[in-house]
Amino acid sequence: MVFLRILNESFRFALHALRVNRLRTFLSLLGVTIGILTIVAVFTIVDSLERTIRDSVESLGSNVVYVQKWPWGGGGGEYKWWQYYQRPEPDYYEMEKLQERLSTVQELAYAFGVNQTLKFGLNSVERVNVMCVSHDYNEIWKFNIVKGRYFSEMESRKGSAIAILGHDVAEGLYGNADPIGREFSVLGRKIRVIGVLEKQGSSLVGQDMDGSILIPITYVGNLMSLKNQNGGTIMAMAKEGVELAAMKDEIIGNMRAIRRLKPRADDNFSLNEISMISSGIDALFGVISIAGWVIGGFSILVGGFGIANIMFVSVRERTNQIGIQMSLGAKRSFILSQFLLEAVILCLIGGAIGIGLVYLGQLSLPYIITDLDFKIEVSLMNVIQGLTISVIIGLISGIVPALSASRLNPVDAIRSGQ
Repeated sequence: MVFLRILNESFRFALHALRVNRLRTFLSLLGVTIGILTIVAVFTIVDSLERTIRDSVESLGSNVVYVQKWPWGGGGGEYKWWQYYQRPEPDYYEMEKLQERLSTVQELAYAFGVNQTLKFGLNSVERVNVMCVSHDYNEIWKFNIVKGRYFSEMESRKGSAIAILGHDVAEGLYGNADPIGREFSVLGRKIRVIGVLEKQGSSLVGQDMDGSILIPITYVGNLMSLKNQNGGTIMAMAKEGVELAAMKDEIIGNMRAIRRLKPRADDNFSLNEISMISSGIDALFGVISIAGWVIGGFSILVGGFGIANIMFVSVRERTNQIGIQMSLGAKRSFILSQFLLEAVILCLIGGAIGIGLVYLGQLSLPYIITDLDFKIEVSLMNVIQGLTISVIIGLISGIVPALSASRLNPVDAIRSGQ
């Protein structure tokens, strides 16, 4: 009951301080508001970006290994690009040989992409990523087909002139018309549309499926060589219950045998997996978080000085009142708590305003930046973080003025008001 009474009185005193000198209070709260706004805004953007990137990374598959020319990371050391540059690209025929040998793999697929211009009548879409894929590509890289269907096994084997279009490509070629069954030109040939992918939006990691099309790699093999195609990737999904390390060991042994590498020769291919990206993301966002604290910390520091200043002024203006309270039996701890709670409440008001401004920014940003690649969302953790910082700043800023108030001599305090 005593605590509630102190809290009630402190809240009333805080509101009184706001009303008595609005300009002074506004300038004092401005620092806290800006500080909390900066910290919450920075961490909201960082958390939203990190969440989007991690979701994109998860789409790569946690149980999938990518056999590629270039490693995703430097293996913790120097990135020897001059050595990686000399490596051959994994090709479709190596994937077929692996398919015959591997026992730990559930699904195996191959893909490479080339940028091409697609044409239909007077409409054309430039720089489309034409993904040349093996039949089981859809088993590893998950996507939804909203119109039509995927390639049949017979179509993939024969190399039929068919394609599945990304949402943006279909819209660019055919507008609102149904593209299924229609033909377009690419690589100097006519290809028939059999499916359209669901709109996915921009991906910060991985393929942009909206701006891509899928065609059977066996069809492309009739037009060009499938060897040493830039960006060629063999994708292997582990069987259920098989550890990724065991599958990687089997792939390494068989790839070395297929490429006839000598026992002491280094691997001329890389095995990439999601954990490589995840560790890099952890390190990157760790640095960004520290930078966010530094940026917001300076704003909070200024706000803390502002709150301390208004509390010293409040103690000076209410010295007589403090003396009367002490003469009537109020303990020093009561006076200390009263001013400390007042500082905390003032900081919470400033913090709440800052969080509210961030929330308003979240609602208005999509209308200001229409092509933003990720969704910004203020999470409950961001709100709790902002309010917690407000409380801590209130305690730190208010402790010295509160101590000075609690140590006043009652007689001297009463006389100061005469």
